[in-house]
Amino acid sequence: MKLPKTAYNWTSLIGATISIISLSMIVFLFTISIMFDKGGSYLGIFIYMVLPMFLIFGLILIPIGMWKRHRAELKNADLKELKWLKIDFNDPKHRNAMLIFIVGSAIFLFLSSIGSYEAFHYSESVEFCGTVCHDVMEPEYVAYQNSPHARVACVECHVGEGADWYVRSKLSGMYQVYSVLFKKYPTPIPTPVENLRPARETCERCHWPEKFYAQQNRLEKHYIADEQNSEWDISLQIKTGPNYSALGLQEGIHWHINPDVTIEYIPGSSNREEIPWVKYTNKKTGETYIYEDTENPLSEEVINSSQIRTMDCMDCHNRPSHNYLSPSKFVDNAMIAGLMSSSIPELKVTAMGLLSIEYPTKDSALNAIASGIKGFYENSYPEFLAENKGLIDDAITALQDGFQKNIFPFMKVRWDIYPNHIGHIESNGCFRCHNDTHQTKEQRAISKDCNLCHIINAQGPPANLERSLTFDALEFKHPVDIGEEWKVTNCAECHSALF
Repeated sequence: MKLPKTAYNWTSLIGATISIISLSMIVFLFTISIMFDKGGSYLGIFIYMVLPMFLIFGLILIPIGMWKRHRAELKNADLKELKWLKIDFNDPKHRNAMLIFIVGSAIFLFLSSIGSYEAFHYSESVEFCGTVCHDVMEPEYVAYQNSPHARVACVECHVGEGADWYVRSKLSGMYQVYSVLFKKYPTPIPTPVENLRPARETCERCHWPEKFYAQQNRLEKHYIADEQNSEWDISLQIKTGPNYSALGLQEGIHWHINPDVTIEYIPGSSNREEIPWVKYTNKKTGETYIYEDTENPLSEEVINSSQIRTMDCMDCHNRPSHNYLSPSKFVDNAMIAGLMSSSIPELKVTAMGLLSIEYPTKDSALNAIASGIKGFYENSYPEFLAENKGLIDDAITALQDGFQKNIFPFMKVRWDIYPNHIGHIESNGCFRCHNDTHQTKEQRAISKDCNLCHIINAQGPPANLERSLTFDALEFKHPVDIGEEWKVTNCAECHSALF
């Protein structure tokens, strides 16, 4: 098939070759990914992003080469001739070129529509978000896979509905790609709390605030770091809602987002770990109270210049899909699940000692856990080790698994770097406001009373469990005798470490 002589040049030939090779590779790799389900996230990048760029680049080179060849011919042509390209359908060469252009454009547009959709769909996938930048996103991806939202796509929460947020996310994504390529990201990556979409636009598409459950019973099992790994149970009645669900949001923890009430605050730091100023407004009665932290008050100048935030779901549920458990918690979970035997003497205290060390790499941590556990029982309990080698091996495997799911040395990610604000054990959480030091000028305080949020029904070792025989709450008893210290010291001051 003959073509106009301007088509015969090295630039156009190279462009056509690049385009044909790119298209062939796209078709081949797409077929492989569909038929054999192989390749993973990086194959998707090549199919939908990298190779199409080469294809378009090659196609652009073809007309550029023809234009350059035409310009070169004009230098030797009669000046009376037109300098514009002429299309003459009576010329077979022109007809052939036009046929190739029309058919090629139709095929290209058809493939582009499919490719654009697939590229969009792929860029919105969990696989793309979690595995493309493997080292950087590994902590979030691993935590997400072990969260209650593991079947909810990342973009459902991080982007949500609407073109404006979609555009914002893509612009942000471009900078993130740049940061990863040129290693401009910090370790650990700060939580972008200031830029999060409002909870009512994301969380409340699934979670219906008006339909929260009433109070719930919760049984927790813990193991003390002593020689016997002594079990300590506690049964709580959590006041997530009122005594009766018909009362809605009038009582309980979720009262904070009652539509008739507005809670506003000024954070004392960018991560909102300190909240020195709180404002309560009752929309029905018009009551307003301003609570200030008497131990860390803000000046009038700071208050007037600060941005006031309205409390929503994310102020407590700040780690709904990316929660990192402390060693104490994931060791307890492993013992409860039977992955580690509580019959192994001093297992928890030994595990805590090994997990308290900040390791430079994941491999060094896994090796240290294995050698540390084996070394301890070889020296301290050689007879137990000889008779129960399988139990020790299982304990090592469980500890290594817990480490890999919750601690990431490369990104400097641990449970205390991204604290969970639900509760008050390992972070101040509720105690950021409920600490008795937030008071109005009339001495009205935000109470720290335990019974505001939960009632203890039973506590203690299983063989000697203290139970409440009435609806009255038991006073909390610390598993290790520390006297009255638990009443004046926040839990996180000790438990944000390991135990």
